[in-house]
Amino acid sequence: MSPPVAPAGWSRWLVPPAALSVHLSIGQAYAWSVFKPPLESSLGLSGTQSALPFQLAIVMLGLSAAFGGTLVERNGPRWAMTVALVCFSSGFLISALGAATEQYWLIVLGYGFVGGIGLGIGYISPVSTLIKWFPDRPGMATGIAIMGFGGGALIASPWSTQMLESFGTDSSGIALAFLVHGLSYAVFMALGVLLVRVPRSERPVEGAPSAFQGPQVSAGTAVRTPQFWCLWVVLCMNVTAGIGILEKAAPMIQDFFKNTSTPVSVSASAGFVALLSAANMAGRIGWSSTSDLIGRKNIYRVYLGFGALMYALIALFGDSSKPLFVLCAMVILSFYGGGFATIPAYLKDLFGTYQVGAIHGRLLTAWSTAGVLGPLIVNWIADHQKAEGKSGASLYSLSFIIMIGLLVVGFVANELVRPVNARHHIPAPREETADVERQQSESA
Repeated sequence: MSPPVAPAGWSRWLVPPAALSVHLSIGQAYAWSVFKPPLESSLGLSGTQSALPFQLAIVMLGLSAAFGGTLVERNGPRWAMTVALVCFSSGFLISALGAATEQYWLIVLGYGFVGGIGLGIGYISPVSTLIKWFPDRPGMATGIAIMGFGGGALIASPWSTQMLESFGTDSSGIALAFLVHGLSYAVFMALGVLLVRVPRSERPVEGAPSAFQGPQVSAGTAVRTPQFWCLWVVLCMNVTAGIGILEKAAPMIQDFFKNTSTPVSVSASAGFVALLSAANMAGRIGWSSTSDLIGRKNIYRVYLGFGALMYALIALFGDSSKPLFVLCAMVILSFYGGGFATIPAYLKDLFGTYQVGAIHGRLLTAWSTAGVLGPLIVNWIADHQKAEGKSGASLYSLSFIIMIGLLVVGFVANELVRPVNARHHIPAPREETADVERQQSESA
């Protein structure tokens, strides 16, 4: 499948909606916590066990992005979006079979393994293309698309909750909800497959800088630089801190205020998940656009430094004030989303656009690690504390202290980032050559 080249006069503003159709769909992963209580009650699972499909999906996201990044660069965004559509939708269909037959391993296989591949390929599918379309505003461009991934739960959370209320929270009701998800997302993602285009030249807008301006580093060389691994630690720590709350959001807010005079209902906890999704989404476009103005390093100082402060406030005062708990959690999730949206532009600043998609894919192994680490810390400690007879906010105090420490580690790693040594640079591809390659691709 050849990358579809934009015809003359094609508006670059048609590309972000194509990316959004994919990212809004795969962003459903952030609403997984809505399915946790029904799965636990219908299949007799613990909190740690019910988190496994989500954890495996995030692991596969990072691994498929790392190993598929070069293929995405080579085959183009339409090929990548098609692969993402098939895998993500198939994952839900396999999960539906698993729920219907009460075979939990099929849910893990479908949603976690197969669907996780769709997450990874779909996540990186538009990133390189968007940076090439918007060389003048890379932070904003990637923020628009990746905003969709953060906002996916804003749609999926109430939608999934309503389906479970209509179909039932037993295994057959869960199976039907999974089936509807798989078919619906297939149709929506197909819109992005049909709409996406790559630019005809490396200067898609008159007066804009060339997409190949600045230092250029290959993916193979980038992973051998200290800058890559500093950013790997930065992303891993930031994601771990955010995903620890997000994966257990619905039951967490219920636990925090369970022993108070104003407990949180199931429907209100679903609303909390939607609020976190909105913060996640807003942070992706808002903070990443801000990074175009103040720089990537400075914006990560905000994510990591103020994120640690927000966790400290929740740990100390969260159970005494719902507004404080909700506000701090929303700020943390806005930093979490902003970190995802800003990292492609940070990579572009350091390594150039030559193979930024492949480099981004390799860096997302940090997300795989965090996808295991964050939920494991929160769920394992909560299960252990519950076994000791504790309840309420005390289930999470220790895990929040650990998150603060991880954010401090990420802050230090960000401070160590320096420009890539010139010996790692490759000659920038000539713009005229790039134009010829695009025209040849178009004629093919």
